[in-house]
Amino acid sequence: MPFWDKLRESTQTMQSQLLSKKNDLKSGAFRDASMAMCALVAAADGNVDPSERHRTASLITSNEVLKNFPADDLQRRFNDYVSKLTADFDFGKVSVLQDIGKAKKKPAEARAVIQIGIIIGGADGNFDDTEKGVVREACFALDLNPSEFEL
Repeated sequence: MPFWDKLRESTQTMQSQLLSKKNDLKSGAFRDASMAMCALVAAADGNVDPSERHRTASLITSNEVLKNFPADDLQRRFNDYVSKLTADFDFGKVSVLQDIGKAKKKPAEARAVIQIGIIIGGADGNFDDTEKGVVREACFALDLNPSEFEL
């Protein structure tokens, strides 16, 4: 199976898994960790161009699980995390990973945050090594084994 087909199938499976847990994914820690993850993946290369920001924002607002939260609140949080990362990527990444790590108290939320990162990373059909690397780091922040997600 070509890589792109496998990636698309994997993200569809993850989206289905997320939908099945939608009612369990309503905490503030999950909301914040999800937006931090989206920003981290978008800024994985140290830069977020306007088209990438727009594409990620569209994915956030169209994601059924994230509709548990007001879209304008998610957008503001996403933009705040992106600002931290673009101001000083290394320092911002430490702060963002700390916020992602707050979701580790609930294993279902922690896994959902990683799945959202993978969905965001694969949205353009190219889940590159840099994006995989930041999602892998988020796994460690959440006390999850990256191999569980084929990272």
